[in-house]
Amino acid sequence: MKNQNITVGILIFNQAEVLDVAGPFEVFSVTRLDERRRHSSPFRVLLVSEGPGKISAIGGLQFSPDVCFDDCPDLDLLVVPGGWGTRTEIKNTNLLNWIADRATKTRLTASVCTGSSLIDKAGLLDGYEATTHWSAFHFLRDAAPRAKIRRNVRFTLQTPIFTSAGVSAGIDMSLRIVSHFFGTEIGRATARHMEYPYPQNDQRRRKN
Repeated sequence: MKNQNITVGILIFNQAEVLDVAGPFEVFSVTRLDERRRHSSPFRVLLVSEGPGKISAIGGLQFSPDVCFDDCPDLDLLVVPGGWGTRTEIKNTNLLNWIADRATKTRLTASVCTGSSLIDKAGLLDGYEATTHWSAFHFLRDAAPRAKIRRNVRFTLQTPIFTSAGVSAGIDMSLRIVSHFFGTEIGRATARHMEYPYPQNDQRRRKN
């Protein structure tokens, strides 16, 4: 469906992984539907936090939310990042309830890295394929005992739940999300603009 008004909410919280947030943000913000790139992106990208104030990501980079839970508009796509902060947020009932509620209204819900543990705790992964950072499979298994965990892929795409492995893998997944909404040609053009390889299938990752 070529709806040219896709509202994306990228969740942010303290100690989120920088590229888990910035990678998808870059992909969606640079997407264009015209070859000459004269028009704006079809994605409206918002950073969403539980409350107001700056968020300190891993390494000290600060993000400023565009909206908070209470004033967040309807979303077509919710992206949940990972990072060390997930170890705290997995106990945050308010955040988990917000994810669960939003997921009932979005067209897609996606996670990067250990964000998959958060979306499972929100009740979204039962019976679905999921992946995470290679070093955090035990964390995902503990959080998501009924998920179909895949260890050797960079992303899983099982509508309406998409998940990716860690850090840069969120870019791969986001490019496939572009293709999900607007077709492979637009996904490839976005990757080409970013000088990033367009991901094929589930793009098997190297063993660590």
